[in-house]
Amino acid sequence: MDFESLEQKLTIKFSNQQLLKEALTHRSYLNEFKKEHLESNERLEFLGDVVLSFVVSNWLFEKFPLFPEGKLTNLRSNLVKTTALSEIAQNLKIGDYLLLSRGEKESGGQKNPTLLANTTEAIIGAIFLDQGIKIVDNFIKINFEPLLKKTIASGRLKDYKSLLQEKIQAKTGQSPIYKTTREEGPEHDKIFTIDVFANGKIMAKGVGKSKQKAEQEAAKIALEKLGIKK
Repeated sequence: MDFESLEQKLTIKFSNQQLLKEALTHRSYLNEFKKEHLESNERLEFLGDVVLSFVVSNWLFEKFPLFPEGKLTNLRSNLVKTTALSEIAQNLKIGDYLLLSRGEKESGGQKNPTLLANTTEAIIGAIFLDQGIKIVDNFIKINFEPLLKKTIASGRLKDYKSLLQEKIQAKTGQSPIYKTTREEGPEHDKIFTIDVFANGKIMAKGVGKSKQKAEQEAAKIALEKLGIKK
């Protein structure tokens, strides 16, 4: 795999190219290529998720000094959600470089939005480890600026949870309630399952690698059940 062409797209030359390779390695690839002694990108994804949230939060805080907390939170949610990260990956052609099993490739893994989003976070984690916070900060701002402008222009500054809360409060006068029903996996790589309730009845179930992501997923599914698409 020619990672140099990807480095050109990222405009970053890795000191440790093994980090970039790890960021592109899906768990399924390891089952077929055990002799390569690679790690999957899951740990880098975990790190990249945190780095991305921090950089975007700080960026928005400085860029929009008059925005209240709620608006900053909604804007950040729109920038770091799966569809946004997948769009970044598509712009950078990251799918062309993914290390996947044959089965995952045949099932369209290189175009899978969730897989692309996770890989984007892993690459951000790899850049942070290899280049430091200033370079990853610059990388995120350059690549997310078009999305930021598009999001603001569209007026869609509300995330799934905010939209669901508006709909439920308008209908019942109460807010939806989120409950964590399951936590699986090791401490550094947990998977959370969260149910969202309204009027004491479960509306939907969400799964994610953080409680925030699981709640957003649950709210999204609940909105879809109500016939509302964001």
